[in-house]
Amino acid sequence: MRNVLDLVNSRDYYCRMAMTSLEDQVRMHGIDPGAVTADAMMPAASLFHSFSDPNRLIILHHLQLGEHRVVDLTQHLGLSQSTVSKHLICLRDTGMVTVRPEGRASVYSLAHSEALIDLLSAAERLLGLTGDGVILCTLHGSDIVSPRS
Repeated sequence: MRNVLDLVNSRDYYCRMAMTSLEDQVRMHGIDPGAVTADAMMPAASLFHSFSDPNRLIILHHLQLGEHRVVDLTQHLGLSQSTVSKHLICLRDTGMVTVRPEGRASVYSLAHSEALIDLLSAAERLLGLTGDGVILCTLHGSDIVSPRS
């Protein structure tokens, strides 16, 4: 039985999802619909939670441009060091950012920049289609769908 998250991450899933019924998907991929439990979805829920705060999205925006120290991010965001550190811990716990020491400072960078850019670009397109166009992806932000008038 294939893991549901492995299937969702496959390109094949998205191509077939819109054209097949749940029964066909179960037959094609050997997925047990009962395997989709709250526990199985916790990693995805944690990931999406890490995107749920505007300040964390701003931090990710800055980290798309390159490594930043905590002090740099506090200046960019106008937040206290402890608040920025808490946001960075959340992002680190979900695997979005990595940290390395540099002298007395901690330097943060994106852990999976290409995958994150793809995800943020997809989110921009979806938000544009729903009438809430925003720029989340620094590198591909100009390609968003504009909000409804």
